[in-house]
Amino acid sequence: MDLVDLIIEKRFLGQEFLTWLWWKSEERGGTVSLPEKGDVTVVFEKHMLLESGEGESAEKIVCTGLQTELQEARTGLQMGKKLEQARIVLGHNDYEYSFTLAAALMEYRNVRLPKTEATESDSNRNPEETEGMILERVYLFEELINMVNALFLLFLKKRVSSSWQEELEQIRNWVHKSPTSF
Repeated sequence: MDLVDLIIEKRFLGQEFLTWLWWKSEERGGTVSLPEKGDVTVVFEKHMLLESGEGESAEKIVCTGLQTELQEARTGLQMGKKLEQARIVLGHNDYEYSFTLAAALMEYRNVRLPKTEATESDSNRNPEETEGMILERVYLFEELINMVNALFLLFLKKRVSSSWQEELEQIRNWVHKSPTSF
């Protein structure tokens, strides 16, 4: 099996992760508890891409709008479409990260790292300040990756556990919840 076939075969994990994370973010009012990191706020916003089918028969639906207007994306889930891409805002320790996550390859797109004092100042920088700013940005990007990896690990542990069927039923109920109950 070559790499492309493997990616196609396993892409459902990323799609399930995004759907689970969306549900998990709404389960506790936008907060997900991560072991050793504490609470992380997770908000799905503005943009989601859902897909169904493969090859030439593939259909894509792009849903945009405010968080409360993402009922269209939930309707897509009800119709059997899979969440392929989502715009997510993660908050942790007074930092807010904004990015788009593509499910198939767990690919980060349009990443906006938190603003810091170093990035806010427009003063002329000496080489040491520039190096410090770059290292700070690398650190913040690593923190984002670590948080998403921790969320993915939490998902995988649940996914392979005996309690997955119960959680899956809760997700299905959430998908089919009527829009008036938000």
